[in-house]
Parts: sequence; C-alpha cells; structure tokens
Amino acid sequence: MPLLPGCEPVRHDGSADTGVLISHGFTGSPQSVRPWAQYLADRGLTVSVPLLPGHGTRWEDLQITGWQDWYAAVDHEVHALRRRCRQVFVAGLSMGGTLALRLAAKHGDAISGVAVVNPAMTFPRLQGYGLPVGRYLVRSTRGITSDIRKEGPREIGYTRVPLHAAHSLRALLRLVSGELPQVTQPLLVLHSRVDHVVPPGDSALVLGSVSSTDVTETVLERSYHVATLDHDAERIFADSYAFITRLAEEDGT
Repeated sequence: MPLLPGCEPVRHDGSADTGVLISHGFTGSPQSVRPWAQYLADRGLTVSVPLLPGHGTRWEDLQITGWQDWYAAVDHEVHALRRRCRQVFVAGLSMGGTLALRLAAKHGDAISGVAVVNPAMTFPRLQGYGLPVGRYLVRSTRGITSDIRKEGPREIGYTRVPLHAAHSLRALLRLVSGELPQVTQPLLVLHSRVDHVVPPGDSALVLGSVSSTDVTETVLERSYHVATLDHDAERIFADSYAFITRLAEEDGT
C-alpha cells in the first residue's frame, strides 16, 4: 500500500556521538514530528523517526497491528542508533512518548535521556469498558488527528481509528504506566495546558511515577495536542536540544 505523501520515515546521519530516536503517535505519522527531527538534524545530531507499522497508509492497515509491532519498530531503531552513536536519546509525541518511556524502562543506562511531548498514559474509561466486545461489532470510530491551535498546519493521519488497534493501545498504556518506576534517566516532559486528546493528568502521572532525579517540566501555554506543529513548536525543539546537549556535555562529549 503506497504511503500518504509526507509520511515517509526520517533518517539523518550526523554526529557519531549523539543519536536521537523520535516516535510519532497513534494514527499519526513522522510528518507530525518531522520539523522537530529536522531542527535536531540541522544542529548535527543523528536522528531517526521510524514509521510505525500500520501507519501512514490507510486505517485498515492499522487494524491488523498491535502495540508489540509498534514497540518492536522503535526498539529496532534504538539498537541501530546504539551501533552508530556513543549516546542515544529517545523522544516522542503522544503514544510516541509512551513508547519512548518504555524504551527507557527496558534499555536502562543504554538510553541517556528521555524527552516527551503530551505523553499518553491513560485510556478514556468509558470507551475502554466497551472495547473488548465492541471491537468485534464496530470496526472503527472517528479519528483524533490535528488537535492544533495554530491556523494552517494540519496533521497527516487517519480519519478513522480501528478499534482492534485502540484495544491494543489501551493495553500498552496500562503496561507502560506500571513500568514508569523503572525509568531512571534524565527526563524532559513538555505538555500543553489545553489538550483535547490526552488529559494533562497523564503528564502528571509520568512526573509522579518515574524514578528519575533529573526532571524538567515545561507547560506549553499556546498549543493543543500536536504541539510539535503548533505555536510552541520552536520551544519544544530548542528545549529538547538544550536538554540533549547539556547531558552530552556532562558526559564529556
């Protein structure tokens, strides 16, 4: 199935010292974080943004994938970056932030730091109750892309959410919520004051559950969920770059 224009993965070979994996979110694509990746690449970092399985084509393709597939894709990229770079950082938007936190929990000291934007940690309770049975009765529901305050930018993503994949997302969120105490790396959490997709309490859950001692929280006042394409995008890019370079310098780079 051909990719939707703009959904191509991003790979930039830069510094052999510092590599960054950035993951997009559920039903989205690398397009939503491409400017972030480009900002870091322009400053000499090695950057990878994989296209998660089932994404970037049509929503029916997402229906036959699950969280294990999405996690395997980012895990593969982390291993590739570790072969290429001395230090590896992980980052992500929404479910991409969830995946980044799981990578940190599982890879330990092999990950030098984590930067997440509006990380997803909980599934809406009412919708979640009906998913185990409802996914066999109804194939999809309305999409959740383009929650952007700024006029003009649009997020490329699916207009429908396949319920089998949503059920798998729910399982992933529960799993990673329980793994947060295993996250010990320096952590940067950027979250929007107003978010119509992920409740702000999800970021509070991350901040209150991780074991990291080097933690920075940034509240984004002028953006909605897809903040990487919104008014606060440049702040996200600059803050994450400063976070990464500070840690790299502390490590002697």
